[in-house]
Amino acid sequence: MTVIDMSASVMQFLLAFVVVAPLLGAVAALLPAPPGLKGKNPDQAVLRHGVTITGAVLIAAIVLAVGFDHDHPATMQATTDISWIPALDVRIHLGIDGISLPLLLLTALLTFLCALYSYFKLPAGPSPKAFVALVLVLESGTLATFAVLDLLLFFLAFEMVLIPMYFLIARWGGGQRQAAAWKFILYTLLGSVVMLLGILLIGLKSGTFDMVALATDNGRGLTTSVQVIAVLAIGLGLAVKTPMWPLHSWLPDAHTAAPTVGSVLLAGVMLKMGTYGFVRILLPIAPDGMRTFAPYLAAFAVVGIVYGSLACLALARTGAKGDLKRLIAYSSVGHMGFVLLGIATMTPTGVNGALFANIAHGLITGLLFFLVGAVKDRYGTADLDTLAGATGAALYGRAPRLGALLAFAAIASLGLPGLAGFWGEMLTLFGAYSPAEGLSRPAFRTFMAIGAFGTLLTAAYMLIVVRRVCMGEHPPHPRLSPDDRALRAADSPQAASGPQPSGPQPSGLQPSGLQPSGLQPSEAAGTGPAASTTPQLADIQTYEAATWTPLAALTVLAGLWPAVLLGLTDPAVQQLLAGGKS
Repeated sequence: MTVIDMSASVMQFLLAFVVVAPLLGAVAALLPAPPGLKGKNPDQAVLRHGVTITGAVLIAAIVLAVGFDHDHPATMQATTDISWIPALDVRIHLGIDGISLPLLLLTALLTFLCALYSYFKLPAGPSPKAFVALVLVLESGTLATFAVLDLLLFFLAFEMVLIPMYFLIARWGGGQRQAAAWKFILYTLLGSVVMLLGILLIGLKSGTFDMVALATDNGRGLTTSVQVIAVLAIGLGLAVKTPMWPLHSWLPDAHTAAPTVGSVLLAGVMLKMGTYGFVRILLPIAPDGMRTFAPYLAAFAVVGIVYGSLACLALARTGAKGDLKRLIAYSSVGHMGFVLLGIATMTPTGVNGALFANIAHGLITGLLFFLVGAVKDRYGTADLDTLAGATGAALYGRAPRLGALLAFAAIASLGLPGLAGFWGEMLTLFGAYSPAEGLSRPAFRTFMAIGAFGTLLTAAYMLIVVRRVCMGEHPPHPRLSPDDRALRAADSPQAASGPQPSGPQPSGLQPSGLQPSGLQPSEAAGTGPAASTTPQLADIQTYEAATWTPLAALTVLAGLWPAVLLGLTDPAVQQLLAGGKS
């Protein structure tokens, strides 16, 4: 069923436009603006250019989804197949199915929202021209990763995103940005070198780099030893990008230093490139090699789930000086652990859960990073102890709508039923309960139990964050010595005006000269609502509401109506795992 019947040529054009338009837009952003488009402010003109290009790509992606044949989501659609390098049999082969279409839409949406947000809130740094161009190159590389069907093209697209993200962190980031950017590029480039060796091994041994032909062959043209080596090499490169524990250590530093839109794109789309590679390349092309490594992949995944949660709990505790952006980054390690666990089960249930969790994580964590960036802009810091404050008011009392939306995103992240985060985690755990034939059921059920424990830890640290950031912390009442009480009585207005009645005085009275530093009178005395004396913060602005509302709405929609996404992915996953046979 297609909502609108479109010809194959129109579908081909739309997919090619989605991939190429951001690249052309990046080149145009660096060129001098035509006289009629300069406007009064050249910086705003180039930012408007970014919004226009990403908006056009989003519209094209939506039209592509409307014309997609939803009755046959396992079939590659909008395909283009042109010879590019005949000597190596490398082809410009593009196409989408039920697995890649949701990721294509997610990428187009998040990049547009980042461009829109940057138009109003550009991070401090060099020229806006360079910023817009880098974001557009990043979008083109990510979209190409999800659309290409040639292994060498996949590798080129996979690498294309590294340099733009490096510069976004290094030039527009916060503290320690240079070190974080270098760590990011070194980890990912080293992983990519190993991945290229695995891709070349598959291509040379099978005689083709065509991903559709290789998936249909289902590893029958590759010996088991070749598959094992290929999975080890390609899997390492993909695991760094995912990121899988213990190859994750670049992620918290990169997220902490990156500007808001950099964190959104890094978590929302770039991490998905690694897990997409596991599903698109390793599961169908090297199934025997995957079966060999699946228990180890699952073990690393559940360690990542628990490790990420414990790291978040450590950062969330009072006095730890934990950075909220760093905490959300560690939560991504845990959430991507569920994705890897689902892939490791090698079952339709587990892989569908992994793909659903991919999309849910992109929506929810993208929203969380937007919100944390807004909180940091208002407070000037993302330090949890500072955000909790000493007034008891925090976000609920200072910016109620912002606090409510942050609480919503945190609850969605912990996997509350009815929101998008729930279904992916549940399906991956179900998949681990009954893994594919040839995998150890006791081992995977143990992994399932550990993963389920991880969901409890996730709920714990997210609720702590909500309590501290949104509700704040009430200060202890000051304890006064007898001398202090006598001095207070002597300096009180009643004492100055004449004799006072003997006996204990009400504990709520304090002279203004003896208030604890930084507290208003009602706060120091422990009486009266703290919010009434707390300076208000700017609540959600119009441009912020326009940026964040789509993510919140899709989080609810995916949670209440998961069949929309699962209806796309399930037939494609079934065919992928069956070796191209429905």
